[in-house]
Amino acid sequence: MAAFSEGTPCWVDASLPDVEAGKRFYGQLFGWTFAGGAGPEYGHYTQAYSQGRNVAALAPKPDGRMPTVWSVYLYTVDAYAAAARIRATGGQLVMDPMPVGPYGTAALAADPGGAVFGLWQPGTHHGFEAQQEPNSYCWSEVYTRARDAVDVFYADVFGYVAQDQEDAGTDYRTWSPPGSAPGPATAVLGRSLITGAFPEVMPAHFLVYFAVEDCDTAALSVRRLGGRITADPFDTPYGRIAVVTDDQGAVFGLLARA
Repeated sequence: MAAFSEGTPCWVDASLPDVEAGKRFYGQLFGWTFAGGAGPEYGHYTQAYSQGRNVAALAPKPDGRMPTVWSVYLYTVDAYAAAARIRATGGQLVMDPMPVGPYGTAALAADPGGAVFGLWQPGTHHGFEAQQEPNSYCWSEVYTRARDAVDVFYADVFGYVAQDQEDAGTDYRTWSPPGSAPGPATAVLGRSLITGAFPEVMPAHFLVYFAVEDCDTAALSVRRLGGRITADPFDTPYGRIAVVTDDQGAVFGLLARA
């Protein structure tokens, strides 16, 4: 069982119009297998596994007006206390903390720039059993226009220590858990600006990345499976990256480590 620090990404899930189609897409892209979905009391939530270890989940959208999106959940020892800090620091609660049977307590929040993220206080479900390896979660970053308010918000809510990345080619900051030396070796999240290079209608959002062995090959597989390549593979100081969209409209990143 992995141990997580307060504010560390510990889980991701995709809200999709068609979970069966999602199982086909991600099963072929990442080689994931899927357990039988949870019952209606848990929204038919379906966990994904890589080599027998849980790495993510797919969930049917309960309302067609909700976005088709990958969401990241940040670990907390007390979802109710974290929710109070979020409210006190300029954020909003999209969904108040809610027990999910024996599995844990979940909440959804929006930061001052409008980017939505989850909180997860574990019960029997502790989070990723595998990450930072091919075909599993490896990174998340928040894209925002409200840089100053967002930087203060995450520092106050989770105690992150920040380091600006001068070699990123844009205004990019990484956040590390409290008490750690800031920098790429300890970073758990990134923050980037939505600049004029992006469409004006793009909302603030989190982008979830999955590790792959070959970014170019994985991006082509996305296209072959009916998805789209939103940003063609390109090199960064951290590895080769592409931004893609699945065949139902959920955006995510691919990262082949340098």
